[in-house]
Amino acid sequence: MKIYRSALFTQFRCIAGDCPDSCCKEWGVTVDDGAAALYRALPGALGDRLRQVLKDDNGVTVMEIIDGRCPMWRTDGLCRIQAELGHEALCKTCREFPRLTHDYGDFQEWGLELSCPEAARLILESPTLPPDVLETPQEGAAEYDEDVMALLRGSRPGACALLEQWPLPEGLALLLMYAYHIQAQIDGGEIVPFDAGAALAEARGFAGKGSMAEVLAFYGTLEVLSPQWPARLHRPAPSPWETRHRALARYFVERYWLQAVADYDLVSRAKLAVVSCLVIRALGGDLLQTAQAYSKEIENDPDNIDALLDGAYTCPAFTDEKLLGLLLKP
Repeated sequence: MKIYRSALFTQFRCIAGDCPDSCCKEWGVTVDDGAAALYRALPGALGDRLRQVLKDDNGVTVMEIIDGRCPMWRTDGLCRIQAELGHEALCKTCREFPRLTHDYGDFQEWGLELSCPEAARLILESPTLPPDVLETPQEGAAEYDEDVMALLRGSRPGACALLEQWPLPEGLALLLMYAYHIQAQIDGGEIVPFDAGAALAEARGFAGKGSMAEVLAFYGTLEVLSPQWPARLHRPAPSPWETRHRALARYFVERYWLQAVADYDLVSRAKLAVVSCLVIRALGGDLLQTAQAYSKEIENDPDNIDALLDGAYTCPAFTDEKLLGLLLKP
């Protein structure tokens, strides 16, 4: 099996007590069966405490959150389990975060999640480097339509190139137009070259009046993790487009583009990328902190991601006309 490992994957190191946030705050943690058995069998004070806070949630073991934080989180920002038992004793969720694995059966992609502050810094500030390719003896079968996957893998570099070659608002508009172009091929249409100049002219002609207030109102209907998040949605402070927004857009493309193989729907993933960039820019503040908070609220909640993918077709604020208007007619 081939593993495509982002250069950032190997660069990441947890900054522990120096972290401005914590993956031990607010999130509920699912504990895998092996770790749960280890924790419940531990002797001593640590074992007694773990048996108090491990709970069953519909057949899944979770770490109870107390006063908005994991009970294993120490005042110095470190994890009690890791400090007393070592890194390998952590449950799978905590041991791997913010490392991200997409497993497609016969190949995998390894990257980082934006929801960790240090991972977000690497994603937004590091130069773009090609992934390492690892060969493992593990064998797996393709769990996808091979023709569609070939089309998605072949087109993703082109999507990222549009973001690099054009000013970002135009690049995001072209990303959406390019997604429709590839979607037509997924749906069985003729394979023809993509003409970026013609597509941008078409997008400008189609762009209408968008409403960032309507977009943020939709986000206000999603599940909330942090009590500070709704207040930010109600007090946007738009910031100018900058170079790091380009890295942000590339992150969303690299993370979600191939996932269209699951349901043959690329357009909703492209809209997810576009809308995410628009919202993060609209909220303003420090870009790194805002992007990380966005990812924590949205990307780490599967229900919120599903709502956004559905909203690509059902939310009036997410029509092509309005999104293109937000990008091309500010």
